[in-house]
Amino acid sequence: MNQANAAVYLSALLATVLLMLAVSWWVARRTKDGEDFLLAGRRLGTPLVMGSTLATLVGTGSSLGAVGFAYQNGWAGALYGIGGAAGVLLLLWLFADVREKGFMTFPEEMSYYFGASRAIKAVVAVLLFLASVGWLGAHIMGGAMYLSFLTGMDQNLAKVVIALGFGLYTVIGGYLAVVITDAIQGTILFLGFTVLAVLALVSVGGFDGLGEGSSEEALSVLGVQALGPLPALSLAVVVAVGVLATPSYRQRIYAAADVRTVRRSFVLAGVLFAAFSILPAIAGMSARTLEPALENPDMAFPYLVTTLFPLWLGAFLLVAGLSATMSSGDSDAIVSVTILLRDVSQVVTGKLPNPENTVRYSRWGLAGVMGLALVFSLLATTLIGYITLMISTVLTGLLVASLLGKFWPRATWQGGMAAMLGGSAAALVVNGVEAFTAFWGNAVIPSLAVALVSGVVVSLVTPRTPISKEEALRRLTEERSVIEVGDKLRGGGNDDA
Repeated sequence: MNQANAAVYLSALLATVLLMLAVSWWVARRTKDGEDFLLAGRRLGTPLVMGSTLATLVGTGSSLGAVGFAYQNGWAGALYGIGGAAGVLLLLWLFADVREKGFMTFPEEMSYYFGASRAIKAVVAVLLFLASVGWLGAHIMGGAMYLSFLTGMDQNLAKVVIALGFGLYTVIGGYLAVVITDAIQGTILFLGFTVLAVLALVSVGGFDGLGEGSSEEALSVLGVQALGPLPALSLAVVVAVGVLATPSYRQRIYAAADVRTVRRSFVLAGVLFAAFSILPAIAGMSARTLEPALENPDMAFPYLVTTLFPLWLGAFLLVAGLSATMSSGDSDAIVSVTILLRDVSQVVTGKLPNPENTVRYSRWGLAGVMGLALVFSLLATTLIGYITLMISTVLTGLLVASLLGKFWPRATWQGGMAAMLGGSAAALVVNGVEAFTAFWGNAVIPSLAVALVSGVVVSLVTPRTPISKEEALRRLTEERSVIEVGDKLRGGGNDDA
């Protein structure tokens, strides 16, 4: 790597991080209490909810990963965007109204569905905390991989740089800093990937040239012939499930000003993300035409940045790519510490943290979570692969349990546990048998089916939940008020910023 080019790329990254830090410092001066820090005071409007949701949707997998996937499988790279758009539209249809309940975390929401069950809350809290840290480690690895490729930086040093890059502004400014910086990064992402796709398409001679490096199967509608109909469907479904059951998207619901804001924001984000889906596919297929012999398809994005564009544009695209990593990583970081303080701490200590110390605890928790994720990312790739597998076994059963609890009055907490356990068991079996994986593409469809059957059967053979939804909400609201009232007394209220 040319040292002068590397210096330009690093300068662009440093300038971006400094801008994010400036935003965080400004936000920190306006943060009064724990609810401000963890949920932006529950007053986010449409631009911030939509922008931050979109930026998180266009994460490491849906942008950089989709470019590499399109390099191998053509138009199938668009399935990431289509699945994500379907997921966010289903999320607003099925769960936007939970904003009215005043929840702070997904484990708390799950507990509500099953009679304020402490068991459900504890299991979901521990699983989602570990999953969020795992995601965070994967985002650090993804960003470091191509930062190292572009600059020649040692990969371990690149991981530290990426972790510090979004860790600092998250620790300083909290959730409001996350959503504001995400909205900025989302704008950069859209501009960057639009420029990347258009110029790459021009470089290969338009859509006719785009097909020269790809097989007929890869050029089929959504690459279905390249993957097979069932694996293609599984890919779109697993991305949608990720949106429906990932706590960072629920955090947007809890932090929005009202239900109407959630619905309007998610509609806009879903439509824009569906439109975005074609951009990584074009970029990946263009890279295939220009250089069909890349050893690692995941290097398709940095290959285009370093060989196709002038240095100044490459620097901008570097920032766009890293924005995808940072906008996903900061969301997972703030969600994990919210779950840690609100749910995991209650499981371990039997009580909620002192309201007067919420902001300080949150910052220390964020530092600890970032450090833990960095350690994971510095370890062998096989460990990250294990974490990714663990995450995939959590979400399907969790989604089914949440749907049963919200929409089926006969669901019991034992049935919710069975759904989560059954979904995980099915995913492990499918992922462990090569023939099953080849047939299904991934484990999401059989995992959803087994989770549903398990949840229904166990619910039917166990006693009905004796606590009504109204009583469950009252109990959870009383618990929540320990922090909310304490924060208001300490901060003098929650006036709009």
